[in-house]
Amino acid sequence: MATTATSVTREVFGLTLLALGREKPDIVVVGGDLNVSTFASLFGKEFPLRFFDLGPAEQNMMSMAAGFASSGKIPFANTFAVFGTSRPYDQIRVGIAQPGLNVKIVGSHSGITVGEDGVSAQSIEDIALMVALPGFTVIVPADGPETAAVVRVAARERGPFYIRVSRAATPVVHGEGYQFRLGAAEVMRPGRDAAIIACGTMVAPAVAAAESLARTGVECRVINMATLQPLDKEAVLQAARGTGAIVTAEEHYINGGLGSLVAAAIGQGSPVPVEMVALHGYAESGRPEQLVAKYGLTASDVERAVRRALERKTKGR
Repeated sequence: MATTATSVTREVFGLTLLALGREKPDIVVVGGDLNVSTFASLFGKEFPLRFFDLGPAEQNMMSMAAGFASSGKIPFANTFAVFGTSRPYDQIRVGIAQPGLNVKIVGSHSGITVGEDGVSAQSIEDIALMVALPGFTVIVPADGPETAAVVRVAARERGPFYIRVSRAATPVVHGEGYQFRLGAAEVMRPGRDAAIIACGTMVAPAVAAAESLARTGVECRVINMATLQPLDKEAVLQAARGTGAIVTAEEHYINGGLGSLVAAAIGQGSPVPVEMVALHGYAESGRPEQLVAKYGLTASDVERAVRRALERKTKGR
């Protein structure tokens, strides 16, 4: 991780969406009463006739997005992740996933780093919900540069997308000229002793943990698994065979997210010890840095998980 710069992925989403609006007249935006917070309001100010604020009516928002897609438009539906996935899930499943419509859903303020808004606004199940939908592409970008690239790819590629972005600023882990490859894992750091597979806000802590472990002689491969569906299973299996120990790291509930997907791939192809850094239940209100420390999502927590995986590897279990 070469810089100490940070970026706010929800803001990068809004700015990229605005730029795309100038390039692609078929893009329309539907929002759920939180467009200022998601920065989609930038698009609305410049393109008011292509912008629709439905208020807190997320079911209608998803049905309208499906209608736009059926009419040849490229709809971006955006709101907080918790409101954009769980509340309108039936409309997404029946109206978007089953017909495979070209709808792009962007869930902001994901995970527990939404912070002081409290547990009702903290989406820790959204990845599990969205990867359960056949045909959906699910992406969790790690920083601003990756977010910008992902939003552009979503606008270009056909089919339903779910993109998960965050409220708080996160470290920038990609440099200038970064090229996102849809469905392809990105090796951030080589290593043969263990592999850390992370997504979203946990990529930077994963890199920091690997750098700390390297000072003690432990070399960890770090993989940014931005695309969770379709998962790059070959990269997972290569990491398992090449290191013999895997740690996953995500700002999501332990069931149904990155850890579950990676464990399933390893179990089917190359079983090795797997440790998961993830949430084990609902959290509470607090500052983001307080919450990630209390609920075990820091670089130190990733480092301890690597130590556990290495111990299991040594013992052959």
